[in-house]
Amino acid sequence: MKFVLIKIMLPLALLVAGSFSAGALAAEAVSAEKIQEKAKTCAACHAADGNGTLPIYPRLAGQYHDYLARALHEYKTGERKNAIMAGFAATLSEGEIDGLARYFAEMPGKLNDLSHLNNQAD
Repeated sequence: MKFVLIKIMLPLALLVAGSFSAGALAAEAVSAEKIQEKAKTCAACHAADGNGTLPIYPRLAGQYHDYLARALHEYKTGERKNAIMAGFAATLSEGEIDGLARYFAEMPGKLNDLSHLNNQAD
């Protein structure tokens, strides 16, 4: 009975473990220097600090990593439409997308909320 369990469970465990490590290796590691160099292109619209040069450009700093990575993937696949972003995202590898998303997510954001409106007199 033990032999049957081992014979069934071991391949199953190896399959599950293999799928986790394959996902972890999907995005190759990219050096911090390369990410900083790629981010210089972003600065033209999103500013060097990731908080936007004008209100029409989204703030990247402080956003969730997953959100930023998904947005870049969607620009790359055409799911999101923007000619400038599509052209830029098309050149990025999986590792660069991950690195840029982490780079901007770690920056201090200047995201505004509406709490200041509570202090206004009616």
